Amino acid sequence: MPQHTLKVGGLVPFTATDYPGLLAAVVFVQGCPWRCGYCHNPHLQPRTADSPMPWGDVHAFLQRRVGLIDGVVFSGGEPTMDPGLPHAIKQAKALGYRIGLHTGGTHPRRLAQVLPDIDWVGLDIKAHFADYERVTQVAHSGKPARESLQAVLDSGVAFECRTTAHPDLISATALISLGQALADAGVQHYAVQVFRPQGCTDDTLNAHGQSLREWPGATTSDALAAMFPSFTLRRA
Repeated sequence: MPQHTLKVGGLVPFTATDYPGLLAAVVFVQGCPWRCGYCHNPHLQPRTADSPMPWGDVHAFLQRRVGLIDGVVFSGGEPTMDPGLPHAIKQAKALGYRIGLHTGGTHPRRLAQVLPDIDWVGLDIKAHFADYERVTQVAHSGKPARESLQAVLDSGVAFECRTTAHPDLISATALISLGQALADAGVQHYAVQVFRPQGCTDDTLNAHGQSLREWPGATTSDALAAMFPSFTLRRA
């Protein structure tokens, strides 16, 4: 039975920031079922008939980079949406790379399928699960996100949860509450990524971009830092 071929929307050949502690390439997978207003890769949300970058070309590139980089990160879009992800991960892993995955948790069953071949996960937690629709614009999207978090927790794979924060979508109070819920669930590494306008096409969110330099404030940041062994506040 033929393997599905990964639909690649882009490639970053070298990064020191997308896989903690490693030099890596990032493969951006095409397609995402959610429509988060702050998305900085909205051009990757649709899935076109043809892959903008053939996976075979990406695989050949990765073969040439063996020994020069340490890892490959599959990002998006939403990589777990693509049925070609498991095979692509196995091919990259066979080259000796450590494998990272950036996911919003849209497809928990496919996430669980690939976790045995993953070395590190960056899992987006967008809000309290009951409030997901406000961010994703998709009803009931909190359910797969919750299931994905549980799958990652159960797997024992190293991971980080991170929340992109904008006061129009989550208040500082709700951010603290979300942090506490994640800490109670067993999350050890948490990052809050303050909204940045680069790549975002939502004019309403962008209108507040310049006023977020001090948000969510030291009180919120200190409260979150006290909950986790590792906490990071990231700004543009």
